[in-house]
Amino acid sequence: MRDQSFLEQRLDAGTWPIAVGDLLVLLLFLLAGTMRHGHTLAELRADPLVYVLAAGPFVLGWLVCAPLVGAYSPGGGSAPNSSIPLAIRSWVPAAVVGFLVRFVAIPDRGVAPVFAAVILVGGAVVLAVWRYLYFLTR
Repeated sequence: MRDQSFLEQRLDAGTWPIAVGDLLVLLLFLLAGTMRHGHTLAELRADPLVYVLAAGPFVLGWLVCAPLVGAYSPGGGSAPNSSIPLAIRSWVPAAVVGFLVRFVAIPDRGVAPVFAAVILVGGAVVLAVWRYLYFLTR
């Protein structure tokens, strides 16, 4: 029997519903934040780059970090007591990657401490609630 690669150990095809849900709740959370700062849906439809620049760095961070940390590993999709902590442990480095990408790619945006706290805590909460509800209704 051959040894599994690092990524094969961290990606389980059975976790795809969780992965889709994670991405959707993060996109909605980031959309709410973008709208909270004065943008309407009509404005975002007219200029979607505003939303892409706001959400993109954090989505990129999630897509890189979540598989590496194990958010979609076999244990990541088995029960809430393993899945929720894995999501939170994945979100922290994902948000840091998002802050770094945002800082480098969009230097005029910056990273205020309050913004960083809202992103870190808010993202962790929406992921935890989503995953809790997922397992509650399974």
